[in-house]
Amino acid sequence: MLDDLAPFRDNPELPVLIFLGGVLIGMLAEQAQQRVRRWRWRARKGGWKARRRPRRDLRVVGAKAGPPDAADQLRTVMASRFTARRVLNRAEERVFKALDEAVIAANPSWQVMAQVSLGEIVRADDREAYACVNSKRVDFLLMDARCRPRHAIEYQGGGHHKGTAAARDAVKKEALRRAGVGYHEVVAGHTSPSELRRLVARLVDPPADAPRSSSAPEAGEAG
Repeated sequence: MLDDLAPFRDNPELPVLIFLGGVLIGMLAEQAQQRVRRWRWRARKGGWKARRRPRRDLRVVGAKAGPPDAADQLRTVMASRFTARRVLNRAEERVFKALDEAVIAANPSWQVMAQVSLGEIVRADDREAYACVNSKRVDFLLMDARCRPRHAIEYQGGGHHKGTAAARDAVKKEALRRAGVGYHEVVAGHTSPSELRRLVARLVDPPADAPRSSSAPEAGEAG
């Protein structure tokens, strides 16, 4: 027994080193256990999140990406109820009739169109710029004998410049200006029928066979 304790008598630091080694081994074991517990907790948490988060590689059977095709549109339309609506309100109708009468009187080959989409009368190289005006409309459009858009006429009723109307009008006006199409406004309560007729007479080209006025007196009128 005493012989077994001889190394400790010869090396008094040995018990201290053994004790410190045991403490170090215990600390390392505790850290390893903590890492194992942390890994298991993260694994459980990650699995729970994975169950909540939809899988990106899974697709719903029957779902279609992109806009609906013609068959889907037809099914949607067949399941809905449609009713006809007026193209123009009462005030716009009066302006349209006055415009149509004045245009026919100035040049019967010209036409007055109502509620025309800008996407049908202007083009743009930039797709984003075209998208800004494609769905916008002008109240009235004067079209010449060759079916070219010549002048847009906007009727500004009581709701003029309310909300974003002024900004939308500015977009339309600039797009038409860049396309070489005239833009004119008829304001409710300010533009009289005679002023409207004068505007049309100024905008519409006279017929090709219309006699030209001349300031020179004809033969037999002089003297």
